[in-house]
Amino acid sequence: MRSTLTLSAIPRLAGALLVAGLFTAAPALAQSQPAHVQVVKTIRTSAGPMAVSRVAEGLERPWGIDFLPDGRALVTEKPGRLRILARDGSLSSPLAGTPAVFNQGQGGLMDVAVDPDFARNRTIYLAYAEPGGNGTAGTALGRGTLGERGIEAFQVIFRQSPKVDGGNHFGTRIVFAPDGHIFLTLGERFKFDPAQSRDNTLGKVVRLNRDGSVPKDNPFAAEGATAGAIWSYGHRNIEAAAIDPRSGSLWIAEMGPRGGDELNRPEAGKNYGWPLVSWGKHYDGSDIPDPPTRKEFADAAIQWTPVISPSGMLFYSGGLFRDWQGSALIGGLSAKGLVRVAIDGTGAKEVERIPLDARIRDVAQGSDDALYVITDAADGAVLRLAPAK
Repeated sequence: MRSTLTLSAIPRLAGALLVAGLFTAAPALAQSQPAHVQVVKTIRTSAGPMAVSRVAEGLERPWGIDFLPDGRALVTEKPGRLRILARDGSLSSPLAGTPAVFNQGQGGLMDVAVDPDFARNRTIYLAYAEPGGNGTAGTALGRGTLGERGIEAFQVIFRQSPKVDGGNHFGTRIVFAPDGHIFLTLGERFKFDPAQSRDNTLGKVVRLNRDGSVPKDNPFAAEGATAGAIWSYGHRNIEAAAIDPRSGSLWIAEMGPRGGDELNRPEAGKNYGWPLVSWGKHYDGSDIPDPPTRKEFADAAIQWTPVISPSGMLFYSGGLFRDWQGSALIGGLSAKGLVRVAIDGTGAKEVERIPLDARIRDVAQGSDDALYVITDAADGAVLRLAPAK
């Protein structure tokens, strides 16, 4: 969602200068490769040759990306920084007002989401690993107003409970449902059994009102505040989630253990079986019963062995890749590219892989209908994918 982008080392401009013009209307963007972007490589796809360009670089473990209405993007870095990616490819200095994060293991500042009503309320949401006492941590969701110098009036609206030790499996993705609610995906913090219990929010998908309160029509709303937030449970570590705009259904891709990554369509109140069943094995090679052995658990629409390590997901709706409209595009850390999945109602089938030779942490669609991905690396980058000229 930007008009002119640069390739090589990107200058980091002062954050105040970039944010000051945040709400200036952007011109319409052409549905083609911007003139000043140099293609770093061209790859073959089912939609024809695709040009891959480097928009920005020098990001430390970037984790989430989402676009503002004017075509700029917000990008998180795992150590706790939030930056604005301008339409010319420049990156702001870290914005003020971000929360303190537990930057250990897989934890840190993770997802960012722009409120669907941003043009009116300027609200953004951040999901992150929040430190607790005695070295513990848990995923938290907060929101604030994006002002001229950063985030103002940031407020935590949901905390995963309980906070536990360790640095693994925080999740997480923020997804806005068509009915106005928020889905937040949560890992089980590598604690296994709590994913099966509704007295905690480890290994769950939770459904919230935008202020963090619990919707009265949630499946377990009568069971108290903790269980009341739960939409589905029995999950392992969910770092990819998106709404299918045709059906309004939530889809998630979650990481399995040794094999058994899953694509699921989580339904209200259903149990997806972890750790009692899985298509993978434990890391020590010991077996886990397959999902069909336990009919009370919902099974995956797709399972991947070997794993793809899914992170980031969207349903493509643009015009640059017309053959891909309605497809789910899932970032792959182990797959080192995008995995394209055809969705038909409740069914799903992998149809293609788009190789990018990099660990892909997140994927977004710009207002120019191009795809933007971020790479998981100490020197991470934002890449733009569009049809080659």
